[in-house]
Amino acid sequence: PTLSANITQKGLTITGISILDKVYDGNTTATISGTASYVGLVGGQSFAVTGTPSASFADANVGTNKPITIIGYTAPNSNYSITQPTGLTASITAKGLTITGLTGNNKVYDGTTTATASGTASLSGVVSPDVVNLAGTPVFTFASANVGNGISITTTGYSLGGANAGNYSLTQPTLSGN
Repeated sequence: PTLSANITQKGLTITGISILDKVYDGNTTATISGTASYVGLVGGQSFAVTGTPSASFADANVGTNKPITIIGYTAPNSNYSITQPTGLTASITAKGLTITGLTGNNKVYDGTTTATASGTASLSGVVSPDVVNLAGTPVFTFASANVGNGISITTTGYSLGGANAGNYSLTQPTLSGN
């Protein structure tokens, strides 16, 4: 008798890669790191991993251990099928913003460290079209109450507001005055 049967593709998986953490940039693109290799090849076969892989976060917001979706790896030939890597995670950390537009004001000695500033405070580094604004009430303080030139003025009290504020961190400005 003549018999027939099917030979089905052997499934392969990808190993040897990880995903790099990143600073918030407003998009879901993730970066693959490492050297991919096939797991499950038959009979000592060896192939370089093929395809044009890309990785992405489920969303662009700040978070830790966020799941990653990977697509684009291909099987080395028609004897194999491929399962895209799963179970990989990475973190998106807050993007640092700075405050610009302020100048420390000079003052006449009064025995206190109270300082003032002039100008209009604005945020530098917001990713477009994010909605982030400067909030809070700033307090300016000289590093010393004594007479001098270029005395450091620290700032506290500024905070972030707006729909996308959670994706950012804020560095309080340091000014100088006399």
